[in-house]
Amino acid sequence: MGLLLLFNGGFMLLAALVSGIYADGVTLDIALAAITTMFAGVTAMYFTQGHKKEVKRREGYLIVTFGWIVMSISGMLPYIFSGSIPGVTNAFFETISGYTTTGASILDDIEAMPKGILFWRSLTHWIGGMGIIVLAIAILPLLGIGGMQLFAAEAPGPGGDKLHPRITDTAKRLWYIYLGYTLAETLLLRLAGMDFFDAINQSLATLSTGGFSTKNASIAFWNDQPLIQYIIILFMFLAGSNFVLSYFAFKGKVQKVIKDEEFKYYTLFIAGFTILAGLVIYFQANVPLTDYHPMVFGAGESAFRHGLFQVVAVVTTTGFVTADFTGWTPFLTIFFFGMMFLGGSAGSTAGGIKVMRHLLIIKNGLLEFKRTLHSNAIIPVRYNNKTVNEHIVYNIIGFFVLYMLLFIIGALVLGALGLDFVSAIGGAASSLGNVGPALGSLNPLSNFNGLPDLGKWWCCLLMLAGRLELFTVLILMTPYFWKRT
Repeated sequence: MGLLLLFNGGFMLLAALVSGIYADGVTLDIALAAITTMFAGVTAMYFTQGHKKEVKRREGYLIVTFGWIVMSISGMLPYIFSGSIPGVTNAFFETISGYTTTGASILDDIEAMPKGILFWRSLTHWIGGMGIIVLAIAILPLLGIGGMQLFAAEAPGPGGDKLHPRITDTAKRLWYIYLGYTLAETLLLRLAGMDFFDAINQSLATLSTGGFSTKNASIAFWNDQPLIQYIIILFMFLAGSNFVLSYFAFKGKVQKVIKDEEFKYYTLFIAGFTILAGLVIYFQANVPLTDYHPMVFGAGESAFRHGLFQVVAVVTTTGFVTADFTGWTPFLTIFFFGMMFLGGSAGSTAGGIKVMRHLLIIKNGLLEFKRTLHSNAIIPVRYNNKTVNEHIVYNIIGFFVLYMLLFIIGALVLGALGLDFVSAIGGAASSLGNVGPALGSLNPLSNFNGLPDLGKWWCCLLMLAGRLELFTVLILMTPYFWKRT
């Protein structure tokens, strides 16, 4: 925890530097938040320096969950000290939405915020995205979380196809890719006409699949610049794919990328959904074309681009928007709501259930027909031409059941707090899947500021549980976890 606080404070100093460069009046406030955070980190490290540093499963669950909570508590200090977001509830909501890369916001006027605060807001995304990569490749597989053991077999550890025998070196290589993608997108957006501050902030939010923008209209602000939107689409797609595959691609092992089953279906899903969405937008969207489609390359290209952008943004749980997709047609509203449950790839910064889990659940379901006919036959589930351990399949099915149960409970609680049906199910699905924009009163043109305080805290819990693969958070709520064994 002390190390995490030092790490967080260091990034706050970076935000203070940006604030000083733009002379936005909150430099000292952010610097004070950084000093406070780093002092707390040094104090924690000093008083725990003599303790045994052995981390087992129980400690692993605690470190992961409380690590995110501690980061969020310290991360809201720049908002509170500067007065940019008054009130602990709103400040914590915005912060945990950042770290969990959800992108749901309570800000009514983003463009009025100081530059240093906007940069810190984007940094919370980027820090959270880095943390998710480490979780996916190093920690969750060791804890046996939600079938992530299967990903562990594909990523870290010794062997011919493995990345590197040491987890720390594996994480370091993927961080280099993460940083490289961020810098590359920043450069491309700058060359495409976006100013540097907006380019770096949009890139930080894209690679983390977060969705915090520097504009009130999100990416719709650049609807008259298709090249900018295509660049963001490309990097959202990369961020939602397995970062290990990016490593293989850079090493020249392109065949491993092409043959990867999850990547294949991830690409096919996006392609198929885009064609369907583009056709519906072009022929049925009940909105004047010029209201949300720039006539740069014609109506056909515009419909395709907006369909592609929203499909990639929702599937990868990035949450950027180029239009209010809930205002297109009722079919597309339900269509995008369904995509909130898909998620990106394992080992990516995307949220949601993940494509890999959907594939294995579907495969296991189809194999049940064969098992019914041949009750004595042993018919295993196969993934990437390898047999999947039965325990992992059960783990994934358990994850899916818990996910849907938590979604239902989440919607019920929001409904009890006064939200209408559409807003309640949209808010629960968006928070749990770390998507960002939702439905009803929480649609892409609105935000979560209208929620009662209790509703905001409830959404914070859903965001945290969804980001940390459910089991990590929920197991702490069981009496069994706290019993001595």
